Amino acid sequence: MKFKTLVSAAALAVAATAVAGSAQARDQIQVAGSSTVLPYASIVAEAFGENTDFPTPVVESGGSSAGLKKFCAGVGENTIDVANASRKIKDKEIAACAEAGVKDIIEVRIGYDGIVFASQKDGPAFNAFTPSDWFNALGAKVLKDGQLVDNPNTTWADANGELPAVEIAAFIPGTKHGTREVFEEKVLAQGCEDTGALKAMVDGGMSEKDAEKACMAVRTDGKSVDIDGDYTETLARIDANSNGVGVFGLAFYENNTDKLKVATMSGVVPSTESIAKGEYPVSRPLFFYIKKAHIGVIPGLKEYAQFFVSEELAGPDGPLAQYGLVSDPELAATQEAVANEVTLSN
Repeated sequence: MKFKTLVSAAALAVAATAVAGSAQARDQIQVAGSSTVLPYASIVAEAFGENTDFPTPVVESGGSSAGLKKFCAGVGENTIDVANASRKIKDKEIAACAEAGVKDIIEVRIGYDGIVFASQKDGPAFNAFTPSDWFNALGAKVLKDGQLVDNPNTTWADANGELPAVEIAAFIPGTKHGTREVFEEKVLAQGCEDTGALKAMVDGGMSEKDAEKACMAVRTDGKSVDIDGDYTETLARIDANSNGVGVFGLAFYENNTDKLKVATMSGVVPSTESIAKGEYPVSRPLFFYIKKAHIGVIPGLKEYAQFFVSEELAGPDGPLAQYGLVSDPELAATQEAVANEVTLSN
């Protein structure tokens, strides 16, 4: 594949927002979903429009859950063709899709991304975090003197004496974002276990399932703020609060290093290299989902999917890697699955 237009820094203008324009007719592919996948999908959409005879796809954000809800609304030109997701589709979502007539779904894994913890460039030095720090800062109930209590911690130093003694102001993805689920499972739940709070909950009579759910409950007193928009909203909150710490996708952070500084997690610096090696603990696969019923109906849909996962774009030396995507070592298998239109039911 030889691009007519080089996908370079100019594409970053697209990466932070949805592709401009709206569909005049349904000859344009419509995509919605994960704000983490948004930069990659936007770059691909722009390059697809530049380098093929198909119109530039319309890409919108809104979060993984919101995108999949739109995706599962039904089949037809009044429904979207592709849902971006920073997590795997859930069984209940597959069931909802099927009930609405979306029965053949093609899952496409595009690569891997890390969740990073970043603060204002000129703010306090949040140089290192552990899952325990975040649980002690944000958990609804934490362990104090061997007892589970409503979270009394008001500063990061209360959560960990080695952190700055500034007010806790955390800006985390809202519940409709796939990033939130990964944050809950790999940070809050891990911190809950590491601090002994999980054991205390179970020892206190909670079932393991209820204890795990309680571990991921976030305090509601204003120290933690859910961000329902995309990462640009999180960045704006941090710009306005020098003590603020946000949860971002690696690619967004790497595109805003002039404004943000990143912390290590469990002693590991987040980078494409540390994620590719499996060293960085808070990483996850990224996906998009296609309605097979729309292939052959919406012009260019299959071609878009193949273009997205091509070696030239999604490979380790491609432009997506330059913007933080960790190339999937099994990319060739994904390419074959897309070519053969393999669905989740196959």
